[in-house]
Amino acid sequence: MREAADAPQPTATDARVVLVTAPDEATALTLARTLVDESLAACCSLIPGIRSVYRWQGERCEEAEWLLVIKTTAPALARLTQRVIELHSYEVPEVVALPIVGGAEPYLEWVAQSVIAS
Repeated sequence: MREAADAPQPTATDARVVLVTAPDEATALTLARTLVDESLAACCSLIPGIRSVYRWQGERCEEAEWLLVIKTTAPALARLTQRVIELHSYEVPEVVALPIVGGAEPYLEWVAQSVIAS
């Protein structure tokens, strides 16, 4: 088994933004704090006051929600997704990952260094 120090380190090009909605501030804060504390995310920005319109079980629904904008890495994405599913109150939580195609190199390096891949 390889030592953690021998594992490939994420690079700035591995950075990802993950979008997760939450029903309220308490849930959003629990998710954000857990993901950062467990080094699955470098940063979670919480945006209150969004309104989601969606179809669920054949019905149109409208809900006030909070949006988490999570900065992580590709190697940590599967673990982050699983952790959100474990902690979230929704039956099917939104977890959408987007590649970061550019940005301030020092910030992207900080993201890569702040997240533990495995």
